[in-house]
Amino acid sequence: MSKQNFDELQKIIEINSWTKNKEGVDKNGEIFAYWMQELGYTLTRYPREEIGDHLHLISSHREGKKLLLLGHLDTVFPPNTFEDFREDEEWIYGPGVCDMKGGNYVALEALRNAYRAYGEIHNIDFLLVSDEETGSDDSKHLSAKLAKDYDYCMVFEAAGFHDEVVIGRKGVGTFFIDIEGIAAHAGNHYSDGADANLEAAHKLSQLVALTDLQKQTTVNVGKLSGGIGANTISPKAHLTFELRYTHTEERDRVLKAIDEIVAHSHVEGTESTLSGGIQRDVMQPSPEQQTFIDHINSLCNIQLPTEKRGGVSDANVISSQGVATLDGWGPYGDGDHTVHERASKKSFHERIDLVTEILTHFLEGKI
Repeated sequence: MSKQNFDELQKIIEINSWTKNKEGVDKNGEIFAYWMQELGYTLTRYPREEIGDHLHLISSHREGKKLLLLGHLDTVFPPNTFEDFREDEEWIYGPGVCDMKGGNYVALEALRNAYRAYGEIHNIDFLLVSDEETGSDDSKHLSAKLAKDYDYCMVFEAAGFHDEVVIGRKGVGTFFIDIEGIAAHAGNHYSDGADANLEAAHKLSQLVALTDLQKQTTVNVGKLSGGIGANTISPKAHLTFELRYTHTEERDRVLKAIDEIVAHSHVEGTESTLSGGIQRDVMQPSPEQQTFIDHINSLCNIQLPTEKRGGVSDANVISSQGVATLDGWGPYGDGDHTVHERASKKSFHERIDLVTEILTHFLEGKI
């Protein structure tokens, strides 16, 4: 990357793009849309009132395979918390430099290289969503719908330590159980009450027991609240818990068990209600994904390193629609979600070169 390129990157990094800062996220999106339109892309905007607009940048289409590039415009940093850009010989520092303004920029630079070589881009589109850092609760429905039009997807989250791309991510669900009990004076009318806290304790134990570390399935009750005071039988309790899993069979097992736990009361007189659900389904390796990797290895004369991650991304959403998906095409970095976020300059160069080569082969119809 040239110094001018780093100046462009600085421009977008210094825009506060906290998910709830619609103005900042939209400004970041407008700049990206302008850069992409210089490459012949047309913009389909999906306006939103409380979060940034989602942007679908579309190339010219012809017969053949379709490739989706995927990124997000938002970061986790509220205004006035972390908005600085700086660099030294090895690193670039700033909010989103690896998660994932830097990744988006890798995609852009590779597209620019391909455009200079061929004079046009076809069958390679770019989707930029605005709410990934808060769970993609809005955009995941759009992403899933659009995914059906594509054969492959490259997601530009940060690369692994050894430049690995991501072939698997756990699925994640967040759930809530509200328990209604019966209040009573703990001294005078103990037997008249129905203890919601005690029911919550039974349910907590049962939920945690669903964890199977050998299968990498975890159920974590992260928050438990309830009751009024020491002298009152608790009339209400609330549990917040998370499920993470690597196989759809485990998802189905745990979901069935959760329903049974909620339906059955250990404390007579209590009633429980379940809410929440799967946020992003599991990203599992597939034969189609392996074929995609094999094409890249053969055409680029490399052995692409791969890894699985416990964290989720929008790759989960696209992969769940049957699209051959590879994540981690951004630069390697660390400190993401902290004020120490940084990305490797060397990795920027290497990622741009590799993605350029892949896009070039795709345009030539070899993938």
